[in-house]
This record gives sequence, C-alpha cells and structure tokens, in this order.
Amino acid sequence: MRGTVAGLPSPHPLIELLPALYLEQDFLRRFLSALDDVLAPILLTLDNLPAHLDPRSAPEDLLDWVAQWVAAEPHRDEPVERRRAAVTGAVARHSRRGTRGGLAEAVRRQTGVEPEIAESGGSGWSATPNAALPGEERPWVTVRLRVAEPEAVDRVGVEELIEGEIPAHIGYELEILPLAGAPGASGERPSGERP
Repeated sequence: MRGTVAGLPSPHPLIELLPALYLEQDFLRRFLSALDDVLAPILLTLDNLPAHLDPRSAPEDLLDWVAQWVAAEPHRDEPVERRRAAVTGAVARHSRRGTRGGLAEAVRRQTGVEPEIAESGGSGWSATPNAALPGEERPWVTVRLRVAEPEAVDRVGVEELIEGEIPAHIGYELEILPLAGAPGASGERPSGERP
C-alpha cells in the first residue's frame, strides 16, 4: 500500500551515493531516479520500523499483522483505537489467561459488564498428611452477567470468549440475567452458588 503513493521521495537518493564523476550523466541520473521510486517505500518502511511495529502508531494494515504476533484477535469491525488497545495489552492479558481475574477482564472488555464468577477451585495448606483437598473434584466455572437487556447480549460471542480464556478441561456455564429490579429478575441464585 505504501508503494502506491505517487511521488514518494526517497530518503536516500542513489545518485547522491555515487562519486562526483557520475553526477553529471543524465542517463544515470534518470535510471537511478526510477530505482529510487521503487526503493522509496521500502526504505521509508525500514526507517520507520519501530513506529510500524508499535501498535499505538502502526498503520492499520500492519496493526493486523502485529496482532498476529502477540496472538491478539481484535474484531475487524471494531474502531481502530479499540483494536490498538487490544494489541497493546495482549502480552499482559496472556500472563493472566486461565485465571479468574483474566477471565473477568476479558468478559468486561468484550461486554462492558462486570461479570460475577463462581468457580470450583481452591487452594490451602495443612500440617496434617492426607488432608482433604480444597475445591471440588470436577472443575467448573459459572459466569453471570447482569444486564438491562439480556436478549441484546451476543451469547455465542461471550461463550467463544470464555472457551478461549479458561483451561480446556474445565466446564463452564454462562448465565445472562436481568439487572435487579428489572422485569424477570426474580428467582436468582446467590453469587458463588453452584448451579
């Protein structure tokens, strides 16, 4: 794309790299000028490589390429600033992937809603040998979203997100509930209770 910019000046014209003896030859000047037109996009890209690889300043076509490097998958229909933020924070998110906090952050980022997360895991210690293990034998996660309009939530998209964020061996359930006080908000389970 950068190669199609008409009249793009070369940052390092080839004619200036030759000895003075060749500077007055018209054919050589025209020939090297044609090569400058071909090389200008390449040289300008290389000169600006740090800016092209930084998700905050990369051109949009290169932003998608950089996103692949850090395994960030922003949706192409999102505004460019949200895509830049997704790529910029990808490495930090990967360090939290598979954790309760990482799952909550991913769901919050996609839906804009703070999720309630209940899980079967636990940790503990004991001075007694063969003490009971914390948590439950079968791992599970329940994600509850309380929203004003449950029908408006992209359930399939949130389920795909959850499947990508939790370890593969853990089962999950997604509950999309109306906000307290909204019609149909009765009969809810207390937070943390297994469905």
